[in-house]
Amino acid sequence: MKNLKLTNNIKLINKKFKKEFYHFLKTSNLSIVIPKIKNKYILVSQKRIPINQINFEFPSGIIEKHETALISAKKELIEETGYKSRNKLRKITSFYSEPGRLTTKITGFFCNNLIKILKPEKGIKIHIVSDHQIIKLIENGKFNNASHIGMYLFYKKKYAQ
Repeated sequence: MKNLKLTNNIKLINKKFKKEFYHFLKTSNLSIVIPKIKNKYILVSQKRIPINQINFEFPSGIIEKHETALISAKKELIEETGYKSRNKLRKITSFYSEPGRLTTKITGFFCNNLIKILKPEKGIKIHIVSDHQIIKLIENGKFNNASHIGMYLFYKKKYAQ
């Protein structure tokens, strides 16, 4: 079995492990940023084709080959929300979304001193929401990206008071 390049960012890797082949996808790393204004969060919503619905989530995106996770997070914050952080983004943590099948490493950041400099990119709506509203969105299946939920919970444990 040979490796297959599925897209520029995804490759199917076939490796022999003991007597069997092990199949996994070599996928891009991602950044997530949790932006806050006072006691509220900025979420974005957009249509997610694989699940055929509008999904709420934090600004995030692929870390390009020439970027660090921090540079990617800053870029995604501006592109998706139109906001820029006045301070250095603070790292929350990094983790793998599905280490048994994907190589994607997700790195999260937090910021709370923002200035509006642009409009969000086309197709994205921004929402200013409370903790309670995020929980309701999760419960209602509208905020359902597991890595964003995990990063939010880790943020709450590490930074929120």
